[in-house]
Amino acid sequence: MNVKRIFCIGRNYAEHITELGNAPDSSCLIFMKPASCIVPAGEPIPLPRGRGDTHHEAELVVMLTGGGADIPVENALECVAAVTLGLDLTLRDLQSELKKKGAPWELAKSFDGAAPLGDWQPFLEQDLQSLDFTLHVNGELRQHGHTREMLYSVARQIHILSQTWALMPGDIIYTGTPKGVAALKPGDHAVLEGTHLGRHEWYCS
Repeated sequence: MNVKRIFCIGRNYAEHITELGNAPDSSCLIFMKPASCIVPAGEPIPLPRGRGDTHHEAELVVMLTGGGADIPVENALECVAAVTLGLDLTLRDLQSELKKKGAPWELAKSFDGAAPLGDWQPFLEQDLQSLDFTLHVNGELRQHGHTREMLYSVARQIHILSQTWALMPGDIIYTGTPKGVAALKPGDHAVLEGTHLGRHEWYCS
């Protein structure tokens, strides 16, 4: 199934909110990336040059079968077709400047190559709020997340998104990152791995 739209959920883990010095928000923060951001597993990640630090944000990613509009929370997981892991890459210095200006984040979040995406694993009705995942860079553990720590569950995310967009087959959701974000450098080897989520790796160029 081809990816149609990439929805991203921000500030969905409390400790990540704290590490970036952000204030808690009572609403679900949503932004989008174009499909041109995708870097399949095994392909080199082209890091932007001369634009400050590029931070990794390891995330559970889900693909939808559709679902339409106004999906109830209790029916939301019926729309999930597959799961994997991905990286929401962020030009952190630029994002900080944009936030100070109250400007949109696209320049910092939606550049080509900003969404490395693992190989899809079929969704077998496993509990999406009971999954561990890790990111190692050059063999060093950088991020270790557990989806039970999400402020907005996957089902709630689908419900919230469907209140604004009629969800379609091929829509995917990057569901938020735990603490431990840091910069990637050319030559770095990034490995994402998780329960029922496979192992996916990239080299940065």
